Parts: sequence; structure tokens; C-alpha cells
Amino acid sequence: VQLQASGGGLVQAGGSLRLSCAASGRSISSYRMGWFRQAPGKERDFVSALSGGSPLYADSVKGRFIISRDNALNTVYLQMNSLEPEDTAVYYCAAGQGVRSSLRTTASYPYWGQGTQVTVSS
Repeated sequence: VQLQASGGGLVQAGGSLRLSCAASGRSISSYRMGWFRQAPGKERDFVSALSGGSPLYADSVKGRFIISRDNALNTVYLQMNSLEPEDTAVYYCAAGQGVRSSLRTTASYPYWGQGTQVTVSS
């Protein structure tokens, strides 16, 4: 499966962005989907994930970000509200199937998109 992330950009603090992750090659309806982000000089951190159960969120984005999927469009979204300068990073979408470790770890996702830059100005 190939993933293409888009929707990043420059936004002022308090603003909103919606990231999209369009999949191709096969249907992702049965895949677990995740969003991660990586700021300069830092590790790639978990943001949100959607699998068979309730969505998961990192504590830092809980209440501000919403993950969703549209299986008909083979796309996953990340609605980001009340953005803060600390949210500045490259955002990556990821997909996986089958046996996994925690949804919060990169090891659970063998497929990755190319990343989209989100910059939040103060």
C-alpha cells in the first residue's frame, strides 16, 4: 500500500488544519492507521491512531485533534484544531495489518507516507 499525506502548511497559533492521507494500491479499510510527527532534532512521536476500537491520541493533542477515516475514499484524516507552536513538525501517516505491538509505536506500521510539514507561528 502507498500512502500520500497532504494538507500541511503555515498557520497561526489557535488555527486549524486538516491533514489527509490518501492510500493507493489496496483498500485500507482493514488496516490500522496512525499519525506520527517529527520535529527537527527529535524522534518521531505518536500523535493518533485508528484501529478496530476507539481512536487513540497522544496526551498532548487530546481534545484538539480528531482522527477519522473514509473507507470509500481510502483516506484517513487528522483534523487539528487549536494549534500551538509546539505542534510544528513533519506529520507522517502510517498503516499496518496483522500482529502488532502498541499502536503508539512506529514498529506497528510497516507502511509510511512521505510526510507533510505543519508550521504553527506564535
